[in-house]
Amino acid sequence: MTGGRRALLAIDRLRVRYDSRDVLQALTLEVARGEIVALMGPSGVGKTTALRAVAALQPFDAGAIIVDGFALGPGPVPPESRLVPLRRRVGFVFQGHALFEHLTARDNVTLALRHVMGKTRAESDAIATTLLASLDVGARAGAKPSQLSGGEAQRVAIARALAPDPALLLMDEPTAALDPARRTALAATLRRLCDQGRSLLVATHDAEFAAQADRVVTLA
Repeated sequence: MTGGRRALLAIDRLRVRYDSRDVLQALTLEVARGEIVALMGPSGVGKTTALRAVAALQPFDAGAIIVDGFALGPGPVPPESRLVPLRRRVGFVFQGHALFEHLTARDNVTLALRHVMGKTRAESDAIATTLLASLDVGARAGAKPSQLSGGEAQRVAIARALAPDPALLLMDEPTAALDPARRTALAATLRRLCDQGRSLLVATHDAEFAAQADRVVTLA
Protein backbone atom coordinates (compact mmCIF):
# COMPACT_ATOMS: atom_id res chain seq x y z
CA MET A 1 0.00 0.00 0.00
CA THR A 2 1.14 3.58 -0.68
CA GLY A 3 0.11 6.39 1.64
CA GLY A 4 -3.06 4.52 2.59
CA ARG A 5 -4.19 4.24 -1.04
CA ARG A 6 -4.38 1.02 -3.02
CA ALA A 7 -1.37 0.58 -5.32
CA LEU A 8 -2.09 0.68 -9.03
CA LEU A 9 1.48 -0.43 -9.83
CA ALA A 10 3.50 -2.81 -7.67
CA ILE A 11 7.10 -3.72 -8.55
CA ASP A 12 8.59 -6.39 -6.30
CA ARG A 13 12.34 -7.11 -6.25
CA LEU A 14 12.75 -6.48 -9.96
CA ARG A 15 16.06 -7.63 -11.40
CA VAL A 16 17.32 -7.00 -14.94
CA ARG A 17 20.71 -8.18 -16.21
CA TYR A 18 22.50 -7.26 -19.43
CA ASP A 19 25.19 -9.85 -20.14
CA SER A 20 26.80 -10.31 -16.71
CA ARG A 21 25.87 -6.88 -15.32
CA ASP A 22 22.91 -6.06 -13.07
CA VAL A 23 21.12 -3.01 -14.46
CA LEU A 24 18.42 -3.29 -11.82
CA GLN A 25 18.76 -5.32 -8.66
CA ALA A 26 15.87 -5.85 -6.24
CA LEU A 27 13.87 -2.74 -7.22
CA THR A 28 10.70 -2.56 -5.12
CA LEU A 29 8.25 0.27 -5.75
CA GLU A 30 4.54 1.02 -5.52
CA VAL A 31 2.58 3.79 -7.22
CA ALA A 32 -0.86 4.61 -5.84
CA ARG A 33 -3.88 5.58 -7.90
CA GLY A 34 -3.76 9.26 -8.74
CA GLU A 35 -0.12 9.60 -7.69
CA ILE A 36 2.81 11.11 -9.61
CA VAL A 37 6.11 9.40 -8.79
CA ALA A 38 9.40 10.74 -10.17
CA LEU A 39 12.12 8.15 -10.70
CA MET A 40 15.57 9.75 -10.43
CA GLY A 41 19.22 8.71 -10.45
CA PRO A 42 22.33 9.06 -12.61
CA SER A 43 22.47 7.88 -16.22
CA GLY A 44 22.80 4.11 -16.54
CA VAL A 45 21.13 3.33 -13.23
CA GLY A 46 18.14 1.67 -14.90
CA LYS A 47 15.33 4.25 -14.89
CA THR A 48 14.33 3.65 -18.51
CA THR A 49 14.80 -0.10 -18.09
CA ALA A 50 12.32 -0.08 -15.21
CA LEU A 51 9.72 1.76 -17.30
CA ARG A 52 10.22 -0.61 -20.23
CA ALA A 53 9.83 -3.64 -17.97
CA VAL A 54 6.53 -2.28 -16.61
CA ALA A 55 5.32 -1.77 -20.19
CA ALA A 56 6.42 -5.30 -21.21
CA LEU A 57 8.92 -3.88 -23.70
CA GLN A 58 11.84 -5.35 -21.73
CA PRO A 59 12.25 -8.86 -20.27
CA PHE A 60 13.42 -9.19 -16.69
CA ASP A 61 15.28 -11.88 -14.80
CA ALA A 62 13.63 -11.95 -11.38
CA GLY A 63 10.85 -10.33 -9.40
CA ALA A 64 7.27 -9.45 -10.29
CA ILE A 65 5.28 -6.55 -11.71
CA ILE A 66 1.54 -6.08 -11.21
CA VAL A 67 -0.32 -3.30 -13.04
CA ASP A 68 -3.96 -2.93 -11.98
CA GLY A 69 -4.25 -6.69 -11.48
CA PHE A 70 -2.28 -7.72 -14.59
CA ALA A 71 0.83 -9.67 -13.60
CA LEU A 72 4.17 -9.93 -15.40
CA GLY A 73 6.82 -12.45 -14.40
CA PRO A 74 10.46 -13.19 -15.25
CA GLY A 75 11.48 -14.55 -18.61
CA PRO A 76 10.79 -13.56 -22.20
CA VAL A 77 8.26 -10.85 -22.94
CA PRO A 78 4.87 -12.50 -23.60
CA PRO A 79 3.45 -12.38 -27.14
CA GLU A 80 1.39 -9.30 -27.98
CA SER A 81 -1.78 -11.39 -28.11
CA ARG A 82 -1.47 -11.91 -24.34
CA LEU A 83 -0.58 -8.29 -23.63
CA VAL A 84 -3.77 -6.60 -24.85
CA PRO A 85 -5.06 -6.11 -21.26
CA LEU A 86 -1.75 -4.48 -20.30
CA ARG A 87 -1.77 -2.25 -23.38
CA ARG A 88 -5.16 -0.95 -22.22
CA ARG A 89 -3.79 -0.21 -18.75
CA VAL A 90 -0.42 1.39 -19.59
CA GLY A 91 0.56 4.30 -21.82
CA PHE A 92 4.22 5.09 -22.62
CA VAL A 93 5.60 8.48 -23.67
CA PHE A 94 9.10 7.84 -25.01
CA GLN A 95 12.02 10.23 -24.80
CA GLY A 96 12.12 11.89 -28.21
CA HIS A 97 8.36 11.19 -28.63
CA ALA A 98 8.80 8.37 -31.22
CA LEU A 99 5.97 9.64 -33.40
CA PHE A 100 5.56 8.07 -36.84
CA GLU A 101 6.94 10.69 -39.22
CA HIS A 102 4.73 9.71 -42.17
CA LEU A 103 1.50 10.07 -40.18
CA THR A 104 -0.36 13.18 -39.09
CA ALA A 105 -0.79 13.98 -35.40
CA ARG A 106 -4.35 12.64 -35.56
CA ASP A 107 -3.28 9.39 -37.24
CA ASN A 108 -0.50 8.88 -34.68
CA VAL A 109 -3.14 9.05 -31.96
CA THR A 110 -5.66 6.79 -33.71
CA LEU A 111 -3.23 4.06 -34.80
CA ALA A 112 -3.49 1.85 -31.72
CA LEU A 113 -7.21 2.56 -31.32
CA ARG A 114 -7.91 1.17 -34.76
CA HIS A 115 -5.40 -1.65 -35.05
CA VAL A 116 -5.12 -2.87 -31.44
CA MET A 117 -8.44 -1.95 -29.86
CA GLY A 118 -10.56 -2.52 -32.96
CA LYS A 119 -12.34 0.85 -32.98
CA THR A 120 -13.75 2.29 -36.18
CA ARG A 121 -12.15 5.24 -37.97
CA ALA A 122 -14.98 7.51 -36.79
CA GLU A 123 -14.68 6.38 -33.16
CA SER A 124 -10.90 6.75 -33.23
CA ASP A 125 -11.02 10.20 -34.83
CA ALA A 126 -13.50 11.40 -32.20
CA ILE A 127 -11.20 10.26 -29.38
CA ALA A 128 -8.15 11.82 -31.04
CA THR A 129 -9.96 15.13 -31.59
CA THR A 130 -10.96 15.32 -27.93
CA LEU A 131 -7.50 14.41 -26.63
CA LEU A 132 -5.59 16.76 -28.93
CA ALA A 133 -7.91 19.62 -28.04
CA SER A 134 -7.55 18.92 -24.31
CA LEU A 135 -3.76 19.20 -24.71
CA ASP A 136 -4.01 22.43 -26.73
CA VAL A 137 -2.85 20.91 -30.01
CA GLY A 138 -6.24 20.40 -31.62
CA ALA A 139 -5.36 22.86 -34.38
CA ARG A 140 -2.30 20.75 -35.25
CA ALA A 141 -4.22 17.50 -35.86
CA GLY A 142 -3.39 17.49 -39.57
CA ALA A 143 0.31 18.30 -39.14
CA LYS A 144 3.08 15.74 -39.44
CA PRO A 145 5.78 15.48 -36.73
CA SER A 146 8.33 17.44 -38.78
CA GLN A 147 5.90 20.37 -38.79
CA LEU A 148 5.45 20.39 -34.99
CA SER A 149 7.50 22.19 -32.37
CA GLY A 150 9.13 20.11 -29.64
CA GLY A 151 6.38 21.00 -27.18
CA GLU A 152 3.65 20.22 -29.69
CA ALA A 153 5.20 16.86 -30.57
CA GLN A 154 5.38 15.98 -26.90
CA ARG A 155 1.71 16.78 -26.36
CA VAL A 156 0.78 14.68 -29.40
CA ALA A 157 2.83 11.83 -27.91
CA ILE A 158 0.95 12.23 -24.63
CA ALA A 159 -2.37 12.16 -26.52
CA ARG A 160 -1.28 8.95 -28.28
CA ALA A 161 -0.37 7.35 -24.95
CA LEU A 162 -3.70 8.42 -23.44
CA ALA A 163 -5.83 7.19 -26.36
CA PRO A 164 -6.55 3.71 -24.87
CA ASP A 165 -7.49 5.52 -21.59
CA PRO A 166 -4.74 3.84 -19.52
CA ALA A 167 -4.75 3.89 -15.74
CA LEU A 168 -0.94 4.25 -15.67
CA LEU A 169 1.17 6.63 -17.76
CA LEU A 170 4.94 6.08 -18.05
CA MET A 171 7.15 8.96 -19.22
CA ASP A 172 10.85 8.86 -20.03
CA GLU A 173 12.73 12.16 -19.59
CA PRO A 174 9.73 14.29 -20.61
CA THR A 175 11.44 17.64 -20.02
CA ALA A 176 14.72 16.87 -21.83
CA ALA A 177 14.03 19.26 -24.73
CA LEU A 178 11.75 21.78 -23.00
CA ASP A 179 12.41 25.32 -21.84
CA PRO A 180 11.34 26.37 -18.29
CA ALA A 181 7.94 27.71 -19.39
CA ARG A 182 7.08 24.49 -21.20
CA ARG A 183 8.29 22.43 -18.20
CA THR A 184 5.84 24.32 -15.99
CA ALA A 185 3.03 23.79 -18.50
CA LEU A 186 3.83 20.07 -18.69
CA ALA A 187 3.74 19.74 -14.90
CA ALA A 188 0.29 21.35 -14.88
CA THR A 189 -0.91 18.98 -17.62
CA LEU A 190 0.33 15.92 -15.74
CA ARG A 191 -1.31 17.07 -12.52
CA ARG A 192 -4.59 17.45 -14.38
CA LEU A 193 -4.27 13.89 -15.71
CA CYS A 194 -3.75 12.58 -12.19
CA ASP A 195 -6.72 14.54 -10.92
CA GLN A 196 -8.73 12.48 -13.41
CA GLY A 197 -7.59 9.32 -11.61
CA ARG A 198 -4.52 8.27 -13.56
CA SER A 199 -1.14 7.44 -12.06
CA LEU A 200 2.20 8.57 -13.48
CA LEU A 201 5.70 7.14 -13.19
CA VAL A 202 8.22 9.56 -14.67
CA ALA A 203 11.92 8.89 -15.23
CA THR A 204 13.79 12.19 -15.08
CA HIS A 205 17.07 13.95 -14.39
CA ASP A 206 15.23 17.24 -13.85
CA ALA A 207 15.23 17.92 -10.09
CA GLU A 208 13.04 21.01 -10.41
CA PHE A 209 10.44 19.11 -12.39
CA ALA A 210 10.65 16.10 -10.02
CA ALA A 211 9.99 18.40 -7.06
CA GLN A 212 6.45 18.88 -8.38
CA ALA A 213 5.71 15.13 -8.14
CA ASP A 214 3.98 13.61 -5.13
CA ARG A 215 7.02 11.48 -4.39
CA VAL A 216 10.61 11.09 -5.60
CA VAL A 217 12.29 7.69 -5.72
CA THR A 218 16.05 7.72 -6.33
CA LEU A 219 17.80 4.68 -7.77
CA ALA A 220 21.32 4.07 -6.51
